[in-house]
Amino acid sequence: MKIENSVDARPQTGLAAADMVWEEVVEGGITRYVAVYHSNLPPEIGPIRSIRPMDPAIAAPLQGLFAFSGGQRAFVDGVAAAGLQVISNDAGNAGFYRTSSRRAPHNVYADPQGFLAQADPAHLAAAPQLDIAPAGEQLTAGTPAGSVQLTLSPFSHPQWSWSQPDGRWLRAEGATPAVGADGGRLGATNVVVLRVDMVDTGTKDPAGNPVPETVLVGTGEALVATGGHTLPATWSKAAVADRLILTGPDGMPVRLAAGTTWVELVPNRTGAVTVG
Repeated sequence: MKIENSVDARPQTGLAAADMVWEEVVEGGITRYVAVYHSNLPPEIGPIRSIRPMDPAIAAPLQGLFAFSGGQRAFVDGVAAAGLQVISNDAGNAGFYRTSSRRAPHNVYADPQGFLAQADPAHLAAAPQLDIAPAGEQLTAGTPAGSVQLTLSPFSHPQWSWSQPDGRWLRAEGATPAVGADGGRLGATNVVVLRVDMVDTGTKDPAGNPVPETVLVGTGEALVATGGHTLPATWSKAAVADRLILTGPDGMPVRLAAGTTWVELVPNRTGAVTVG
C-alpha cells in the first residue's frame, strides 16, 4: 500500500501496524512508503497516495494486493504486469474514502478489510520478501551500534536510534521523533539500508518535477541493523519478480529477526549512511 510521507501527511495512520515498510525517494526529494501488511490489519490506513515506477520491483515478490490512489498509466500497468492485483482509488475500487480532517490530496484513507474483500484467490497468500530467522536461532551479532543516520535527499534525513528498553530501533525525521496518529513512536526490529542507483524516467509529475526511479534489479551495498548491532552486507535481486537476497561478509545469507522491518533505499550518488 502506498503511504505518503510529506510534512502534510504526518502523522500517518496505521503505519505502525505494517510488517514491512520500504522508504523510497520520489520527485522533489520527498519520500513515500510502500507498506506491507501480512499479520495485522489496522482499521484505518492513510494518507494513501500514488504509485511510482520502482513499486513493481518492491512488491512483485509478494504476489498480493497493491493499493494506491493515483499514478501515471505506465506505472499502473507496471504493477499489473508484475503479477499484483491492482486496487485503485481512481478506478473506483471499494475501500477508499476521503476524510474531512485533512485537505486534498492528503486526505485519502482506506479500510484495508475492504481491500481484502476484493482479493481474488491467486492473491490471497503472499510470499515472504526477506529471510527471517526461526525462533531460537542465533543471529549474526555484527558491530554494536546506537544509531543509524541517513540522508535520502536534501529534504529527507531519517534517523534510527537503538532503544534497549523497547528492544527495537526508534525512528526520527531529522531530530523530530516519528510518531503515528495515535501518538505512538514508529520503530522497527530490523532496519535494512540498501544503497541504490536512481535514474530519470523521462516523465514528470503534475507540477513538472522529473520522476525518478530507484533501480532495484542488480546488486549493491547494504547495511543490516538489528538487536543494537549493524552488519555490512550485499543485496542482490535478479529480476523484478525475484526476492531480494541479503548476503553477509562471510558469503552466507543474512537472516533477520522476527518483527517489523523497514527498508531504506539510499541513493548512491546523493545519499549517505552514518553509523554511530
